[in-house]
Amino acid sequence: MPSIKVYNQSGAQISELELDESVFAADYNEGLIHQVVVAQANNLRQGTKCTLTRTEVRGGGKKPWRQKNTGHARQGSIRAPQWVKGGVVFAPKPRDFSQKVNVKARKAALKSALSAKLSDGDMIAVDKIEIGGKTKEAAAVLKALNIDKRVLLVVEGNNEMLVRAMNNIPYVTVLPAEQINVKELVANAKCIMTVPAIKKIEEAYKA
Repeated sequence: MPSIKVYNQSGAQISELELDESVFAADYNEGLIHQVVVAQANNLRQGTKCTLTRTEVRGGGKKPWRQKNTGHARQGSIRAPQWVKGGVVFAPKPRDFSQKVNVKARKAALKSALSAKLSDGDMIAVDKIEIGGKTKEAAAVLKALNIDKRVLLVVEGNNEMLVRAMNNIPYVTVLPAEQINVKELVANAKCIMTVPAIKKIEEAYKA
């Protein structure tokens, strides 16, 4: 059964926690993780870009000059793509980029990503983090835990004071345990979890 050392917010080890094998010892599936990350990124796209084709640009109904004997190249409309203020070739139009990922696949990808973070030594467990809304206090906690790169901080519930304190530190992302996802796990080099958040994740994703 996998286990992880538990630290306090001062950086001192206080205990060791046994983890659920079905959640934190899953096989690494890079293809599935990639599929879920791509789907998440595409689901965030608005797909609202829109430009006009030559049929939609106002004007250009009249042939600008006769076909022959002018010294110019033949032209059919001043709204053709080669003209200034002309239409766009293969103009982008609004579209839906969303991709569906089955719940079972999404859960399997999350377990795989969590297990990879644990096995690589990039996961840190903290018994609790209690600070005010001061960025100075948040920076002190990160320094005590030797964090100096992009980190995902997973906590139980919505802690407004913690979020306020961490907001001014650009390399920190704070998420409640209910919103943990594969994209954020992959995007951040380290993952800090409070013990209550770990318990909540195990309850939600254990086999």
